[in-house]
Amino acid sequence: MSEPGGIVLEELPPPALDPEYADLGGVALAAKYGLKQSGKRPPLFEYAAQLWQRRHFITGYATAKNRSLYSNARLGQLWQLLTPVLNVAVYYFVFGILFTQSRGVPKFLLFLVIGVFLFNFLQTSMINGSRSISDQLVLIRALHFPRACLPMSATIIQLQQLGFSMIIVVGVALGLREAPTLHWLLVIPALIMFSVFCNGMAMIVARMGSVLTDTAQLLPFISRTWMYLCGVMYSIASVTDRAGIPHWVKLALYYDPPALFITVVRNCMISMPSRASYATAADYQAAVNSLHQPAYAWAVLVFWALLAGVGGFVYFWKAEEQYGRG
Repeated sequence: MSEPGGIVLEELPPPALDPEYADLGGVALAAKYGLKQSGKRPPLFEYAAQLWQRRHFITGYATAKNRSLYSNARLGQLWQLLTPVLNVAVYYFVFGILFTQSRGVPKFLLFLVIGVFLFNFLQTSMINGSRSISDQLVLIRALHFPRACLPMSATIIQLQQLGFSMIIVVGVALGLREAPTLHWLLVIPALIMFSVFCNGMAMIVARMGSVLTDTAQLLPFISRTWMYLCGVMYSIASVTDRAGIPHWVKLALYYDPPALFITVVRNCMISMPSRASYATAADYQAAVNSLHQPAYAWAVLVFWALLAGVGGFVYFWKAEEQYGRG
């Protein structure tokens, strides 16, 4: 065969396969040399082990991203304290003063900050988790690593910010003359279980967000509705004590996961009011009911943490091969 200009190109035969491997297929050749399919989903426990091996990367990535959130702000990391304080100030003005939801609730400011901070942890973990895959497609396609690192990092970022928020909670409690007790230590296991729950929810919406990119736009409306059902700014007892409320509605409100986590933390940090501080028995009973903790609350907390944490992890893992494609 010749090209213009008289240059003759000789067609070379395809390279011959080594006779030793001529009868082996591609799968057999890959097995012989220990080659593995790139991006193949590993077994569940091996996947969990890979995440554990990358635990320093996950926490380092989350810390670096958390610091970068306010890098362009003049006050910098101080916004991690100012943001929750300003949120509580707005909610306290609206629900504590304008709508007088503080009536019948002992130490309403402490009651409010616990609810706002804990639900904000869940809300932002889910919203950021839903974007954790779609926002990092370049990283996913360039490097091979367990994709669960991304929604887990999103949760850790919010957990770090919750740590700053809990400093404010302790300050408010001391300012309201709430004496520290051993019950305060129970907040630690409650928050650990709540973190597992939030991480599982972040993984669920992360998989959904990788397919339906509108998930991140829908979640603020869904989570806001959920917040209004969880007794964040009001006492659930003020609703359930009304006549004509079906029993199943009461159970649904009390055992709703975020509502139950918030209630348990409130009961750990807010002491039961004394009868002498209330003029009537009805006012005293309303205050006690506002801190009502359902029976078997801790057992249900463990159930919700395992259900969302383990279930969300498995649900995310099953689609490991799909992330970053298309």
